[in-house]
Amino acid sequence: QVHLVESGGGLVQPGGSLRLSCAASGFAFTTYTMSWYRQAPGQERELLAVVGVTSGSTNYLDSVKGRFTISRDNAKNTVYLQMNSLKPDDTAVYYCKAVSSGSRRYEYWGQGTQVTVSS
Repeated sequence: QVHLVESGGGLVQPGGSLRLSCAASGFAFTTYTMSWYRQAPGQERELLAVVGVTSGSTNYLDSVKGRFTISRDNAKNTVYLQMNSLKPDDTAVYYCKAVSSGSRRYEYWGQGTQVTVSS
């Protein structure tokens, strides 16, 4: 059974940092592209960052470039999102997603973790 479990969210002051984790199980993690999304109330879910099957290939939404870093540890089946210089506009539910890199497309989502940036 596939599981993606996010953790690390919480309340943080503006300018602070958080590191989100997404622990994967039930599928061949090392063959999946991993990504982080977020969804604020009343807004569409947006793609923040993507990491390929190794941490050497990454892409970011412009608004988080330089503040957020995505990485993965294939030995631990975990993907991370390090978030620095957080702003109130970063408040949202953050989700991880796994997409297969083979000929057949499989896609899995986590349940989300709340991040609130407020003083």
